[in-house]
Amino acid sequence: MNKYDDLPLWSAPFGLTLLDTVRMRSHINVLDIGSGSGFPMLELAGRMGSTCMVYGLDPSEESISMIAAKKEARGITFAKIIRGSAESIPFPDEYFGLIVSNNGINNAEDQAAAMAECWRVADDGAQMVLTMNLPHTMVEFYEIFEKTLKDKGLYNEVIKMHEHIDMKRKPVEYLKDLILDSGFMINTINVDGFKMRFSDGTAFLNHYLVQTAFMEPWKSFLPAAHIDAVFLAIEEQLNAVAAENGEVVMSVPYVCFDCQKRKQSKV
Repeated sequence: MNKYDDLPLWSAPFGLTLLDTVRMRSHINVLDIGSGSGFPMLELAGRMGSTCMVYGLDPSEESISMIAAKKEARGITFAKIIRGSAESIPFPDEYFGLIVSNNGINNAEDQAAAMAECWRVADDGAQMVLTMNLPHTMVEFYEIFEKTLKDKGLYNEVIKMHEHIDMKRKPVEYLKDLILDSGFMINTINVDGFKMRFSDGTAFLNHYLVQTAFMEPWKSFLPAAHIDAVFLAIEEQLNAVAAENGEVVMSVPYVCFDCQKRKQSKV
């Protein structure tokens, strides 16, 4: 494995904001929830140094193997990846001085349970930094998706599309209440975003990230007999946008919460 691993495209902008928000300290235990391919877990380990122990938590066996190989390639002995879920964190109470999750908590099946677990394993005074993408992620695509479904009379599928968005991407106020209800204080809320630019709709729909992370969920709420026609129509409309504007641009808004545990703050 090449130790100069490529940075995960999707998580990089979120993660750079997270790293800018973390207060780098020594002699603490660190937890990264939903470590994926190892960013920012291994970057945090490198920045915080050998007086800290950085643990990654992820439910995917593929992620476990990938991060273990990267850790070995980089010679990092003060980081460990563990298979598990945010709803049941396998550590004792008040164990961590820092908890981070880079667009990971939003993938928990029970976000309230995940936040309760974060509270439990956070030490008094611990910092928690969370990033999440927001409901208007790739709104330019979803507007065309919705129009296409309505044009084809697939009104139930429009409902399913919005249910999919609502399940994966919560608004800032919802997330704020979720964090406060768990007992954490919120120091800052930083709403930001980035753009993904493509030459046309064909390039967008065939992009590796779209194919591996988004296409199957999009197809899952469509009748099989309509999938090809729906995406052909979407592709044509996106290509028309590109012909008019010179490119296709997708917006990705996200939020970064800088939080802190204070025992007296929990109700």
